[in-house]
Amino acid sequence: MKKFPFYKQSDQMDCGPSCLRMVAKHYGRNFSMQKLRELSGINRSGVSLLGISEAAEKIGFRTMAVRVNLAKLEDLEMPCIIHWKQEHFVVLYKTKSDTFFGQKKFFVADPAKGHVTYTQSEFLKNWLSTKNDGEAEGIALTLSPGPLFFNHDGNAVEGLNFSYIFSYLFQFKKLIFQLFLGLGVGSLLQLIFPFLTQSVVDIGINTRNLNFVYIIVIAQTMLFLGRLSVDFIRSWILLHITSRVNIYILTDFLIKLMKLPMNFFDTKMTGDIMQRMSDQGRIQSFLTGSSLNTIFSLFNLVIFAFVLGYYNINILLIFAGSSFLYSIWIIVFLKKRRDLDFKRFDISSDNQSNVVQLIAGMQEIKLNNCEQQKRWEWERIQANLFNFNIKSLALGQYQQVGAFFINEGKNIIITFIVARYVIEGDLTLGAMMAIQYIVGQLNSPIEQLLSFLQQFQDAKISLERLNEIHVMENEEPLNKSFIEILPINKSISLNNLTFKYPGAGNEPVLQDINFTIPEGKTTAIVGMSGSGKTTILKLLLRFYELDKGEIRIGSTSIDQIGFKFWRSQCGIVMQDGFIFSDTIARNIAVGDEYPDMAKLHHAIKMANISDFIAELPLGLNTKIGAAGNGISQGQRQRMLIARAVYKEPEYIFFDEATNALDANNEMIIMNNLDEFFNGRTVVVVAHRLSTVKNAHNIIVLNKGLIIEQGSHAELTSRKGEYYQLVKNQLELGS
Repeated sequence: MKKFPFYKQSDQMDCGPSCLRMVAKHYGRNFSMQKLRELSGINRSGVSLLGISEAAEKIGFRTMAVRVNLAKLEDLEMPCIIHWKQEHFVVLYKTKSDTFFGQKKFFVADPAKGHVTYTQSEFLKNWLSTKNDGEAEGIALTLSPGPLFFNHDGNAVEGLNFSYIFSYLFQFKKLIFQLFLGLGVGSLLQLIFPFLTQSVVDIGINTRNLNFVYIIVIAQTMLFLGRLSVDFIRSWILLHITSRVNIYILTDFLIKLMKLPMNFFDTKMTGDIMQRMSDQGRIQSFLTGSSLNTIFSLFNLVIFAFVLGYYNINILLIFAGSSFLYSIWIIVFLKKRRDLDFKRFDISSDNQSNVVQLIAGMQEIKLNNCEQQKRWEWERIQANLFNFNIKSLALGQYQQVGAFFINEGKNIIITFIVARYVIEGDLTLGAMMAIQYIVGQLNSPIEQLLSFLQQFQDAKISLERLNEIHVMENEEPLNKSFIEILPINKSISLNNLTFKYPGAGNEPVLQDINFTIPEGKTTAIVGMSGSGKTTILKLLLRFYELDKGEIRIGSTSIDQIGFKFWRSQCGIVMQDGFIFSDTIARNIAVGDEYPDMAKLHHAIKMANISDFIAELPLGLNTKIGAAGNGISQGQRQRMLIARAVYKEPEYIFFDEATNALDANNEMIIMNNLDEFFNGRTVVVVAHRLSTVKNAHNIIVLNKGLIIEQGSHAELTSRKGEYYQLVKNQLELGS
């Protein structure tokens, strides 16, 4: 029986799609992780069994989720996906009776660990989750391929590979040529040393010719200085290449990250993205350190191997044999190192997310007196890091002890054989010293080659993680053309719009929504929290793809309009709008390298923030902390309004844009904005009556459905849902 396929999960949320990918590969089809993530509705909480089932059926499997006891589990079709420890998914692909111990063995492909074999008691401990009529049961998902599955070609995506990564080095052809030139010179200088050493012993010492020794020492000194100069220049060239490649890789990653759809950032934790950015350092180190140094080492290895063979072929064979054993010993540990590296990624990702959360949420932590609980959370992660470091250190020590034993054993054997040859008269004493020098020079390339293998493995893992980002489709695919001009009719219409957030089993947030946002008019959307108001705004701004229906600008579908162009026409104030760690001027004029001062002052006036800025010592050049630290919520909100006004957009979208303002500021700003709104298409999401009462059309949402629509006067006269909202807000009588 061929080995069951295995794919390692890239991060903690990927266990479900990874299991499905393994089962699909078992039946002969290869799917990309990203495709399976999308089909399973993954979100920040991971994926549910329902999500895995729906994804499996979309690629042609017939599925059935069951809660069964052990006896019934063994009757199920395998491989099947099972719920593990009530928080994880693994694939059970085989069971086997163990006649020696009298227990069954369970063969599991765990995307977090690899192929694992469990005894019956170990398996049940992890799988069983509930009791039914006193009998313990666990959850499993059976998958049986149907005709659609075999008609599917899969969609494995090649993405980045090492030829693409090495293309970063091709940009430095001249510098690399200089490196190789330095390599050749340095190796030739190094090659002369053993012969000089031999001549000092065999000629200078044997003939007691001190002048000859002086000459050789001077020659060695000059060679040493020459080699030192070559190495010095080579180091500077390598530093230049390394720094540039590091910037190029990270820049390309950020460029790709910024081209991804908005919904990508809803499903990825901050720590995961930051850890991937850290991973690119390993690729850069492999490219500019390991790769180039290994080429240098190989060159030296070949040359000194020939010289050693020239002195004595038997010693060369002993060296080659022991180096082969040394290499095998190191390679044996590579798989274990790979497994540890995936654990390192998960723990480091958790650690980074936790640290970011601790620092950003320190105010809330202190206000709610939860310092101890949050510190304990951090300490638990540190304990996991410590345990990981212990395992990593232990693995390194086992590897080092074996390698040291083989390497030093080889040196002792070679020393003994060479000494015997000298005693028997087959070698001179000078030749013996030359051979010892050559063996020492050969040891370094062997160690560097094995280090290259380890760094190649690290770079390959990092490349796989970066590849998950690079293979994702851009928000604006290159093979699709978009309209870069607004239609003559700029009204927005939402037709039969239905949407639910990613995640299997989620209920639609919006259902069959139909309404029109007239050009040049103000439309307000109101309703209870969770009714779908902000979701409509996000769909208008193309955060997500629609499940059903369409949004049109005039007669043009919004899908035909470029994302960047559409957003350039929109002034936006979201509830969670972000303030950058920069000056006030650059926070308002975020899209301009050099702010237009006339537009800037106009935006400040509209947002009624002039007095606040005038009081600051540096005025517009005052730097604000990250996320708006150092300013009040009201000031922060006014800056976001000024940012939207500065763009002078065709469309304006406000999501609770004035909820942090006092009544006086709100009145001044709304009066200013009434003038600014003139001739522009405006959508306002709000609870407060003062913000929406002057809107030309008010849409009332409840649980994703439009229940009322009309002007303020019309809706209050009907005494429906809108009237109740107004009455509750103003505390009116019945």
